[in-house]
Amino acid sequence: MPSDKPLPRLYVDFNEMLAPDLVLLSRHGAKRDANGEMIHLYEGLVVAIFSDDLDDQGQPDNLVAVGVVERNHDEGWSKHVKWCCRIGPEGIRHESDFKTNS
Repeated sequence: MPSDKPLPRLYVDFNEMLAPDLVLLSRHGAKRDANGEMIHLYEGLVVAIFSDDLDDQGQPDNLVAVGVVERNHDEGWSKHVKWCCRIGPEGIRHESDFKTNS
């Protein structure tokens, strides 16, 4: 049965990409969402992620994506991070893309 509960909305830094569809999420087992609620992370959790950005006029226009939480297996510079987010096929878009295309 589908849930009507919105996806947890978690802040990420899209400069911390391990692959074109994989971004670092958290060093810890939980992360606060945009509403201040503590979200316990686990393999397979579907989340909405966002990062601050500006449009061409300098107005706020967050970068957003939907993805799935997975364990970080990287042994390089990011090995201290426990969780990543695998971004879905829709990719990373600006919030305004959804307002003009809906």
